[in-house]
Amino acid sequence: MSDRMISADWTREDAAFESLRPRFLEDYIGQDKVKDNLRIFIQAAKERSEALDHVLLYGPPGLGKTSLSMIIANELGVSIRVTSGPALERAGDLAALLTNLQAGDVLFIDEIHRLSRTVEEVLYPAMEDFALDIMLGKGPSARSVRLDLPSFTLIGATTRAGLLSAPLRDRFGVISHLDYYHPTELMKIVARTSEILGMPMVPEAALEIARRSRGTPRVANRLLKRVRDFAQVLQHSVVTVEVAQDALQRLHVDPLGLDELDFKLLTTLIAKFGGGPVGLDTLAAAVGEEAGTLEDVYEPFLIQLGFLQRTPRGRVATAGAYKHLNYPLPDNLSEQNSLLDE
Repeated sequence: MSDRMISADWTREDAAFESLRPRFLEDYIGQDKVKDNLRIFIQAAKERSEALDHVLLYGPPGLGKTSLSMIIANELGVSIRVTSGPALERAGDLAALLTNLQAGDVLFIDEIHRLSRTVEEVLYPAMEDFALDIMLGKGPSARSVRLDLPSFTLIGATTRAGLLSAPLRDRFGVISHLDYYHPTELMKIVARTSEILGMPMVPEAALEIARRSRGTPRVANRLLKRVRDFAQVLQHSVVTVEVAQDALQRLHVDPLGLDELDFKLLTTLIAKFGGGPVGLDTLAAAVGEEAGTLEDVYEPFLIQLGFLQRTPRGRVATAGAYKHLNYPLPDNLSEQNSLLDE
């Protein structure tokens, strides 16, 4: 799954775009409501010379949660320490990070929903009282020592906000949801990246890439990189809409952002199971993937497009899926199809 061109998950290839991250809110494209609120909160904290309240950023992968956390630190004029939930295996790992923070610093924990229960319990007093409770000794002579910490800002990022425990979630003063981007916003991101990379591109080509990026900046930049490769090797001095369309067709990314694996799932559902309903495990076996992969990776975007439905009886292909794949529409979906045409 990591080789999937339109996957929103971070890959080693995406490290090449680390230098393209925006540094301030004015450079960050999209998520206007989140930006406007953060701008107020940051300004208020700076005027009071206080640390910003702890911030929780949640939403699908690839939407810019890490970039936004770095922007917050830059806007505050403080340092940022970056780690992730799986990396903090022991309470001592978290204690080492916390005791090295300076007043006002930002601690960013990616995938915070994957913190172990032991580490999470150490985090509670640190977030609420800026203190760290440490046990010295063992057995009857063991005693607890409380270390004061400088005031700091914890920024947690997660794609699974529902997996956060209530005590941890309640300790965040600012909770912001990042949503998928509109193609016009992604078009600006593609145009900005191409300008930084020194690759001339017409606006129509940027929009073509944006439309196929599944509402995700990370996917847009990844597709742009591949389009650049085709343009360079085929000696196109300017990326036109024809160049972009040819490259994306070669990559098997269709105008809606679907790839071969999406088509395989929908085709299997329609051709082998009559459009459903079919159970998740049965469908997973038919396409040769794990049920969890189908549920977490394939299905969300297809549901967002309205091509797939999850029902109590199983997965069902919608009229939109039949229409997009050019399959004849069953009689029981004719009414749904008429609604799509209106």
